[in-house]
Amino acid sequence: MYCLRVFDYFSSAHFLNGYQGKCEDLHGHNWKVEAEIEGEKLDNVGMLIDFKIFKASLKEILNELDHCLLNNLEVFKNSNPSAEFIAKYIYTQLQNKMPSGINVSRISVWESERSQAVYYE
Repeated sequence: MYCLRVFDYFSSAHFLNGYQGKCEDLHGHNWKVEAEIEGEKLDNVGMLIDFKIFKASLKEILNELDHCLLNNLEVFKNSNPSAEFIAKYIYTQLQNKMPSGINVSRISVWESERSQAVYYE
């Protein structure tokens, strides 16, 4: 099994409905995202997937989340845009972009240097 990881960032605002504390108020984060994919077969060049393609796929998803109020996005209309749900959303969207034989193994989302959520199946 081969595994690749890339990191990227986006900035956005959100608030958590039903939360009692500071996070119920509008606030922002500079989010860090780590994406990990895996697969068993390498291509004829000896790569699982070109890092350029992997990074571009992740960037396309993060661009949808960048510099917006996450609560206003359709995907978060029925759930809070918590770090956990953001990680799951990125996981699902990235898996849809991966070619056959390559699976997203986990997505990690940091809302600060000390707070991380991870989603995997």
